[in-house]
Amino acid sequence: MPEKPAPSESAPARRSAVRVLLRLWPYVRPVRGRFFTAGAVAIVASCLSLVIPLVLKWLVDGPVADRDPGGVWLGALYLLLLGIAEAALFGLRRWLVARPLSSVEARMREDLYGRLQRLPIAFHDRWASGQLLSRGTTDLMVIRMFLAFPLTFLVVNGVTILAGCALLLAQDLSLGLVLLLPVVPVVVLCSYFERRYGVVARRAQDQVGDLTTVVEESVLGIRIVKGFGRHRSQAEAFRRLAELLRSTELSKARLLATIWALITVLPELAIGAALVLGSVRVADGGLSAGTLVAFLSTALALRWPVDSIGFLLAMSQEAVTATERYCEVLDAEEERDPAAGTRPAGGPSGGLRFEGVSFRFPDAPDGTPPVLDGVDLHVRSGETLALVGATGSGKTTLTALVPRLHEASGGRILLDGEDIALMERERLRSLVSVAFEEPTLFSASVGENVLMGAGAAAGQPELDRALGIAQADGFVGRLPEGAGTQVGEQGLSLSGGQRQRLALARAVVGRPRFLVLDDPLSALDVHTEARVEAALREVLKETTALVVAHRPSTVMLADRVALLSEGRIAAVGTHQELLRSSAEYAWLMSGATAGEGSAETGDAGR
Repeated sequence: MPEKPAPSESAPARRSAVRVLLRLWPYVRPVRGRFFTAGAVAIVASCLSLVIPLVLKWLVDGPVADRDPGGVWLGALYLLLLGIAEAALFGLRRWLVARPLSSVEARMREDLYGRLQRLPIAFHDRWASGQLLSRGTTDLMVIRMFLAFPLTFLVVNGVTILAGCALLLAQDLSLGLVLLLPVVPVVVLCSYFERRYGVVARRAQDQVGDLTTVVEESVLGIRIVKGFGRHRSQAEAFRRLAELLRSTELSKARLLATIWALITVLPELAIGAALVLGSVRVADGGLSAGTLVAFLSTALALRWPVDSIGFLLAMSQEAVTATERYCEVLDAEEERDPAAGTRPAGGPSGGLRFEGVSFRFPDAPDGTPPVLDGVDLHVRSGETLALVGATGSGKTTLTALVPRLHEASGGRILLDGEDIALMERERLRSLVSVAFEEPTLFSASVGENVLMGAGAAAGQPELDRALGIAQADGFVGRLPEGAGTQVGEQGLSLSGGQRQRLALARAVVGRPRFLVLDDPLSALDVHTEARVEAALREVLKETTALVVAHRPSTVMLADRVALLSEGRIAAVGTHQELLRSSAEYAWLMSGATAGEGSAETGDAGR
């Protein structure tokens, strides 16, 4: 299956890491008290380790030099208490951040999901589902881990290094300067590493999204994969992407290993030089043994804060790219309702009216002809109009414009004289109900799936009525738990016709004023279709309906028929009128009739 490139891959590689991470502040702000307290506790705990060398200096130059066993035991007690205090403070820090950061992650995930619900269909058409899934799972986990550990310890270790360096210089200026020699090369290396690692980390996270897409598509399309024996080719496609991700992860590992080796080696060389010089000075009597022990103990206490720089920077860069990817979704422009106080514009008549409506997909190349071009059509109030056209003529696109799943590029659409562009979406979609040719069901019960099309007050009577209209009450009654039976992901435990009938029931359960049906009976056998049509005729008497039709039997539900050809309305009339006046319509109907058999040919000609 061809992979759709993630829109994020075109994101600029250079950006301010601090500015990106500041986007997390609104989520951290409600828990900032515990978060900052945890940081302060960690700083105190880390700085306690710098007190240990001072105790060692006193111990060596005092009780050890004076051969005082009592003083040695006292010094050992001090060291033990310092160790216990340090461990307790670090445990307190972890307790302080655990619950707040879980709530931060939960709020971020909730905001991401809410934004995905509000983003237009055009956004979802452009983005691979795996890219969105990885942002809601992997990226949020990376951000939570960053807030819990690297962010705190970048500050903690920075303060510890500064305090330790000041202590080293205070203990002995010349040895302190020797230890500080690697600072400049380490800073330069870290800056170079940060830029390189950020690019590779972003590439890896995008590739995780691509891999997630392949897995999701393979699972959802497992019947196609198995039916055509394509499991080997799918496995090969997965293997290629997995190898690509593996190569990128190895590049990350090589960069991290290189910077970690250099950050470790340079300070070690400086410590070795200080040890030699300090030992010579102790031998010459220019430095006390306690001072040298304290100096080296302080330097060794700084090893972890210095060695961890590469690791913390790597995790920070991954958090930066994860935050970027998360914010790409939050920054996408969502569906907007008219400004408060805007009054819908009045129209000349009721029903559903298209006036000069045109549509072009937002990402269509320049010069591409519009899908719809100047559509003028009026569905009178209480009328059912069938929309007929060849494949690719724009029928489904036109129906999607009514509930504003897509926004018209030009012209306007009126419902009972109100311009839908000036209506709140919630109100618009409470007036318009839709059923698509490809029925989508959710991992919920049959009843819950159907009642999604009604208000909160709808109950069992409305459910029973809708199932009866869709001729779904029979098979639903035979399910193990009736309408309470879980249908499973995508409703794949049901047949195509059963799913389509439930989708139709969902469309009619709320008694909508306007009903838009996109070939809702295509998966039904002729006998079930006839029963559904008989029940549906009663529903259509109570609403204004636009029905996409491919078969004469569906056309016969309508009062009038509109022929859509190359994005324009070519003819409007009754079924018999168009058979006589439009060669294209007659050709479309003759092909459908031939496909359905002689029994329906007679119906089509009447």
